[in-house]
Amino acid sequence: MFRTIDTISDRARYDVVVIGSGAAGMAAALFAAIEGRKVLVVERTEYVGGTSALSAATTWMPNSHHSKRVNPDDSREKVRKFLDGVVGNHAAPAMREAFLDSAPEAVATLEANSEVKFRPYATHPDYEQQFEGATMRGRALEPVPFDGRSLGADLDKIRPPIPEFTIFGGMMVDRTDIGHLLGIRKSVRSFAHAARILAHYAGDRLMRRRGSRLVMGNALIGRFLASLNARGVDILLRTEVQDLVTENGAVTGVVLRSGTTARQVTATRGVVLAAGGFNRHPQRRGELLPEGETYSPSAPGHTGAMQDIALRLGARLGEGNLDSAFWAPVSIRRRADGSTASFPHFVMDRSKPGTVCVDQSGRRFVNESVSYHLFGRAMFEHNKTVPCIPCFIMTDAVGLNKYGLGMVRMGTRDLTPYLADGYLTAGATVSELAGKIGVPAANLEATVTAMNRYAADGTDPEFGRGTTPYHRVNGDASVGPNPTLGPIATAPYYAVRLYPGDIGAATGLVINEWAQVTRADNSPIAGLYACGNEANSIMGGTYPGPGITIGPAITFAYRAIRHALGETQARRAA
Repeated sequence: MFRTIDTISDRARYDVVVIGSGAAGMAAALFAAIEGRKVLVVERTEYVGGTSALSAATTWMPNSHHSKRVNPDDSREKVRKFLDGVVGNHAAPAMREAFLDSAPEAVATLEANSEVKFRPYATHPDYEQQFEGATMRGRALEPVPFDGRSLGADLDKIRPPIPEFTIFGGMMVDRTDIGHLLGIRKSVRSFAHAARILAHYAGDRLMRRRGSRLVMGNALIGRFLASLNARGVDILLRTEVQDLVTENGAVTGVVLRSGTTARQVTATRGVVLAAGGFNRHPQRRGELLPEGETYSPSAPGHTGAMQDIALRLGARLGEGNLDSAFWAPVSIRRRADGSTASFPHFVMDRSKPGTVCVDQSGRRFVNESVSYHLFGRAMFEHNKTVPCIPCFIMTDAVGLNKYGLGMVRMGTRDLTPYLADGYLTAGATVSELAGKIGVPAANLEATVTAMNRYAADGTDPEFGRGTTPYHRVNGDASVGPNPTLGPIATAPYYAVRLYPGDIGAATGLVINEWAQVTRADNSPIAGLYACGNEANSIMGGTYPGPGITIGPAITFAYRAIRHALGETQARRAA
């Protein structure tokens, strides 16, 4: 169970102090705890998990023991060629080599010594399939679902999932569950799976306020939390770091504040910064992000405060990234409680047949089937010449019913709430819809006519939609000749506004191969480490495949702890 701030005395001593409780922070804490070290995790919000808890928690870990099961032909050389092609000179090759060195061992260490378990998805392709070395499976892992009932009261300490990603008022589902729920009448296996998870959730609602069957990000965080609890790791919530303590230029501890109480804590082996990066920093957003209205669906703890403290010690932010943030198109809606929902449009609608995305002139500007990051980049780039923020995703009655559109789920019968608050716009004709969303009718009609022609031919001569395996996987395999293209021809017609959403920070503190925070002259700040989105992306602000934030986050957490505990020198000597 959690320790409270009152149980931590002033001048308490730990081997490792970790700031932040997302996947990066929890991994660092767990790797240290596995080695028998005394560890403290500090979290400024009331929940553990950070943005990792809100995410799918896909974890890109090439050449792990899981990879060999589903893609035995993959190799380090193939991964290296792929990353060299995508990332290029936006990040140092040495950082990629360090990642490839340790990713398999990091996964194996977690699975052999904790409740953290992964599985490979049968088909989970790299995003940039046009580059040599890309693969369709094996590199991206996902957390195995977890029964949160084993956490007891600590289940409520995990940051809840995005409400719009749940069903029945709080039931979490992953892509496997969705497939079974849609096929509940088609196979005995799907019926059994659906009945099992529905019964579990029904039991939960009789006893607790949220579902206890955890999937995706909540499953990963739940597994980390159970493992940390089992090893006696101290976790402080609602606690801020006021400063880092230094002696002779080395970081030796932290000054913490919880309410009106301040404590100084010693870290004999090191402090690991894993607080999520700058996404909610009041000034740095304006300094690092492109112009245009943006929204951040990330967790509220990513204030960049730890980066500010590290910069005062001589640390520096990365330069040369393709982007300072990772992007996804998001749609915006006010919830009943007054909060704002920023819903990421990852794969559920943009690549499905019968959809099209247009700028404010009513014309296409992007291949709708590209990765969410590339889609976000395209919005900014196109907006330089043609207004594109927001842009619009459009479908017809068939597409809306079959695939949904953002927060409007497939099969939704009562559209009144979405139409009433303006989230969804409808038109009896394409021309009427154009008038309502403020784009030239003639242009939108021409766009739809062209898309219907492309659907019939199976070829998109404008942007090449459906030309890579990644595009096609996210389409509808039952539709031909191109699973990403379908007619937009059945009234009424619908549209939702899309904005760029920063889903994670790419620019962060510069670290070396052992996750040590470095100064302008590349010398390390002794005792100070960073991982996750607190550190500069080893992908240089590119987005090669699913899970390229959490995979490196866990791997460099592993490398940070190995270095902090002196294991790197010992292994080299051996």
